[in-house]
Amino acid sequence: MSDNHEKVDFGFRAVAREQKAGMVRAVFDSVAPRYDLMNDLMSLGVHRAWKHVFVTALDPRPRHTLLDLAGGTGDIAFGWLRRGGGPAILSDINPSMLRVGLDRAVERGLIGGLSPLVADAEHLPVPDRSVDRVSIAFGLRNCTDKARVLREARRVLKPGGRFLCLEFSKLQIAVLRPLYDAWSFKVLPRLGQIAAKDSESYVYLAESIRTFPDQAKLAAMMTEAGLSRVTVRDLSGGIAAIHAGWRL
Repeated sequence: MSDNHEKVDFGFRAVAREQKAGMVRAVFDSVAPRYDLMNDLMSLGVHRAWKHVFVTALDPRPRHTLLDLAGGTGDIAFGWLRRGGGPAILSDINPSMLRVGLDRAVERGLIGGLSPLVADAEHLPVPDRSVDRVSIAFGLRNCTDKARVLREARRVLKPGGRFLCLEFSKLQIAVLRPLYDAWSFKVLPRLGQIAAKDSESYVYLAESIRTFPDQAKLAAMMTEAGLSRVTVRDLSGGIAAIHAGWRL
């Protein structure tokens, strides 16, 4: 059993384990109304192309059920439904993020295919072996116990089901790293202040990318969680990556 007083990362800061979830929730309460703008700023709009690739990798099928963790404003679940996937459970620990997603689903005529779920990805109120796909896009790095999230994902997957994670990762093109760092730590917070009157949340989000496990480490964590045939696909030179694994 983990010690609640153990220190964990919150960006570059070390905070008590029991404090992190509330601190992350405060960040997303702040950015929820402009979450899509936040992603556009962080990725220069490229996140939309990454999500397109990610939904394709999910392989939506009418008889398959998707559990989308940290589903936020619904992009992945919407993509799943539009491509003919079966029922989608839109899950997020943050009610304000989930409300944005549900409002968007109503606007797009997709609410009928969605089931909302306010839940912590580390403690899912979902039966064992009950879904065909588990996805998490730009959410795993904000979880306190990432290994537990991976174990939970495997638990709820049916045998033959697949887990996929889209997340910012480690840039593999060394010559571009100084430019990427300057964008992340100098430009992005200023844009956050201008666009959302909130520079601190953007500083945390940039820092959280740097403290997240790199491609090889996350792949190893997935294997340790019991997922099989783990693969990694770098996007945009490793700025983001898709990790995938099966429950066999």
